[in-house]
Amino acid sequence: MKIDLTGRVALVTGGGRGIGRAIAMALSGAGAATVINYRGNSAAAEETVAAITAAGGIAQAIQADVSQAADVERLVKATLDAHGRVDVLVNNAGITRDTLLLRMKEDDFDQVISTNLRGVFLCTKAVFRPMSKQRGGRIINISSVIGLIGNAGQANYAAAKAGIIGFTKSTAREMAPRSITVNAIAPGFIETEMTDVLGEETRKAILETIPLGRLGRPDEVAALACFLASDAAAYITGQTFTIDGGMVMS
Repeated sequence: MKIDLTGRVALVTGGGRGIGRAIAMALSGAGAATVINYRGNSAAAEETVAAITAAGGIAQAIQADVSQAADVERLVKATLDAHGRVDVLVNNAGITRDTLLLRMKEDDFDQVISTNLRGVFLCTKAVFRPMSKQRGGRIINISSVIGLIGNAGQANYAAAKAGIIGFTKSTAREMAPRSITVNAIAPGFIETEMTDVLGEETRKAILETIPLGRLGRPDEVAALACFLASDAAAYITGQTFTIDGGMVMS
C-alpha cells in the first residue's frame, strides 16, 4: 500500500533526531510538507531539514519549547503562516530525568511531566481550531510501553506516558465530530541515542524480554505513524499501538 500525503502539512515536535527525525522524514517521503520543531538542538533539526530537502521534500525548522504556551502558539502560527493549514500533528517531544523515587527531586518530576505531557496538551489544543475549520486532521501522540508497564527509576516518565494514553482517548472522543483522529504509539526499546548509551549487560537483559530478540528501528515506528496520518487510517481513533517486538502483549 502506497501512502500519499501530497498537499498535507505535518508538524513534528522533537523532530530533529531519533524517532522524531524518522517520522518527519517518512511523512515528507510520502509527500507532506514538514515542520520540524526543536527546543535546543538547532544543528540536529537543520540536519533533518537538509536531508528532507535533499530528497526533494519541503521542510523547515522552528524552535519552540512545547511546555510553554506562548512558544506553542508561536509554533502553530508560524506553521499556518507558512503553509496555510496543519493536517498532521505528531507529539513526539520528550525528555527523561531517570532516578529512583526516593532520590527523585520535585524538579525531576515536574520537568518530565511538563515537557512530555503538558506539551502534548498545549500542542493538541493549539491545532484543534485550525483542524476543526478544515473539518479534518490527524494527531499522533508518542507514548511508550513504559506508560503501560512502568519501570523502576522512571516513575515520572511512566506517569507522563501513561497520561498521554488517557489524554489520547479523551481527545479522540472530543474531536471525532470534526473528523479529527487522535491515536497513540507506544514504542518499546528503539535504536536511538538514548539506547546507544546502554551497557552490554543492560542491553542483553532487555533483549531477553523481547520475543523478537532485537531492538526496534526508528523507521519502523515512522512507518506506523505514516499509516496513522493517512486516509487509510480514517476510521481509527482513540487507539494505542504498541510497537515493541512483542515485549508487551495484552
